[in-house]
Amino acid sequence: MDFFLDKIDRNILRYLQADGRMSNADIAAKANISPATCHRRTQRLFDEGIISKVTAQVRPEAVDLSVLVMVGAILERSTPESFAEFEAAIPEFPFILECQCVAGDFDYFLKVRVKDISDFNNLHRAKLLTLPGVRQLRSFFVLKEVVEGAPLDF
Repeated sequence: MDFFLDKIDRNILRYLQADGRMSNADIAAKANISPATCHRRTQRLFDEGIISKVTAQVRPEAVDLSVLVMVGAILERSTPESFAEFEAAIPEFPFILECQCVAGDFDYFLKVRVKDISDFNNLHRAKLLTLPGVRQLRSFFVLKEVVEGAPLDF
């Protein structure tokens, strides 16, 4: 689907990426447009699916989930059915924050947040190894998060 985004639309998107709680009046002032025009344009960005959602970013340490683990998964078979079965199972695991199908040595990368290494070990044995069609899992413990949740640059 092609979207036409002019300079004003792009500015609105930049402001909302920087602060999703910014008021319509503040965005309008920064974009040098009226609040009514800003509201109409922002609503169109939502209606057309350009903005998919607005969320709060919670500090993982505040909810006792300070360990980030990237897990590479290799499936037994590379068939549309095995990929679909694996993907359908992912939403059942709330500790999996992201799942990307990738090219290369792995079929998928999973982003997992846990309390500590012991917590991950338990989830690995009891949950991750039960994912359908998994032949191998390789875990990478993140030592430092350098960039996370960066805004899109357009």
